[in-house]
Amino acid sequence: MCTSFISNRNKTIVGWNLDILNMEYRVRPDENGVYIEVNDAVEGWMPLFGANSRGDFVGMPTCWPADTRSNPVTGAEPNVIMLDIDLLLQKKTLSEVRAIAESGPVCSVPGHTFMGSLTDAEGNVQQIIPGQGNLYFEKPEYKVLTNFSPFKMDSETHPWMGWDRYQTATKMLAEAADDFDVKNAFEVLRAVAQQVCPTVVSMVYDVTERTVYWCEQQQWDAVNSRKF
Repeated sequence: MCTSFISNRNKTIVGWNLDILNMEYRVRPDENGVYIEVNDAVEGWMPLFGANSRGDFVGMPTCWPADTRSNPVTGAEPNVIMLDIDLLLQKKTLSEVRAIAESGPVCSVPGHTFMGSLTDAEGNVQQIIPGQGNLYFEKPEYKVLTNFSPFKMDSETHPWMGWDRYQTATKMLAEAADDFDVKNAFEVLRAVAQQVCPTVVSMVYDVTERTVYWCEQQQWDAVNSRKF
């Protein structure tokens, strides 16, 4: 599941709903970022999503249905998960990630097509869809990514693809005013929050103000914040 969006108007605002089921997660803020970490049985706590103090944001929706072209072939291909983590931990810039993604195939893990929904401090957007391609947008007015491929749109249907969430978020962002702010971003996230595969973290990054806001378990009145 998951919904990711960016709005570039008076401010650059990024929003993210993490929708997961039966997975252990935690939100860990420090001086360099606010990380949503998932407890992997092999790797331990992995910072897979979130914001950093440089102004980058990393979302990683799962593409439904999975595309077998995203499976590793040689084992030497760049992995989208590691590219996402490197951006989040400021080991690479968005420009460097873009160059890698455009230089050759990017893989995911076998049987799962994880995507990269990446933004930087300037409001630029990089979408990586392993096995299918990459899309780069220079400071678009808004962009939305849920759980289907932007290369396929609704040509492949699946109960988890999130077409309804995409349509809802896109409509709200298309109609948004120039003063779209953190409150408006949470309204979008609330409108697309999920129950069956529950929304466990909702995060908004006011990139212009370098401030991250988040709540857990859809507790919309219990918002935490971290300013860099």
